[in-house]
Amino acid sequence: MGRVFVAGSINMDVVATADRHPRVGETVAGKQVLYFPGGKGANQAVAASRLGAKTTLIGRLGTDSFGAELRTFLNAQGIDPGSIKETPETHTGTAIITVAASDNTIVVIPGSNALVSADDVADAPLAKGDVAVSQFEIPLPTIAAFFQRAHTAGATTVLNPAPAQKMSPELLALVDILVLNETELGFLAGTELTDDDETAKIIAVARKLQAREDQTICVTLGKRGVLALASSEEFSVPGRVVKAIDTTGAGDCFVGALASQLADGVPLRAALAFANAAASISVQRMGAGPSMPTAAEVAAIL
Repeated sequence: MGRVFVAGSINMDVVATADRHPRVGETVAGKQVLYFPGGKGANQAVAASRLGAKTTLIGRLGTDSFGAELRTFLNAQGIDPGSIKETPETHTGTAIITVAASDNTIVVIPGSNALVSADDVADAPLAKGDVAVSQFEIPLPTIAAFFQRAHTAGATTVLNPAPAQKMSPELLALVDILVLNETELGFLAGTELTDDDETAKIIAVARKLQAREDQTICVTLGKRGVLALASSEEFSVPGRVVKAIDTTGAGDCFVGALASQLADGVPLRAALAFANAAASISVQRMGAGPSMPTAAEVAAIL
């Protein structure tokens, strides 16, 4: 079985719940303020680890109280903490999240995540059969260095380009599996998309973005499921209808679950179905990192 290496962000999520989101310039009464471990990198690593993959997280924490709490949490998830560095010159990454009517708005303050560097990923002991995962909450040159190292080692690279920003053709070409939603796909391809668009249109846009003939692009569509363009093959995985409580971290759960399955040698179609089921469990719980399911929980609904 291969291992999962995640180079990415580690945040403390400060979550305010309310009946509805405030309009610009408006104040609304909230219900609760909650603190959850988060950050896309940490979420993805927690998901992979809880689902049975041997997982290493490469990232940075501040030396503040949030940093200490997050390190304790990550250690408890069975994640190898050896590549998480402390950065005294800045604060731990923080996300300010409002949850209302099962939807969320998020403001992310990178803090120590912005200092994750190419040197941090240089010694990652990647090997053939491993899966290297990243997202856009750390500097893009760091991701490029990480994926270049992964390719040299024969590992599979998985990129979740969120929050969406433009990337170079060189970075895109280093990606074996691109996992993104329809909004992110439209942004990167320069074409506006919505979750109501026909499958054929979404696949056509994915084909336009495809950087290599053997590259896989997976488009997550929430309750509609997942569309995949694997080299030239197109297929879909049906969605699961559940009562969502908090969608924060659902995409990260999907990515981490997919990585865990790929590291175990599971074929892509089955790995996507597993990841889809895992994400459907996570949205039925509050918080990002703590909402990630175990392998037994996913097996129970498949």
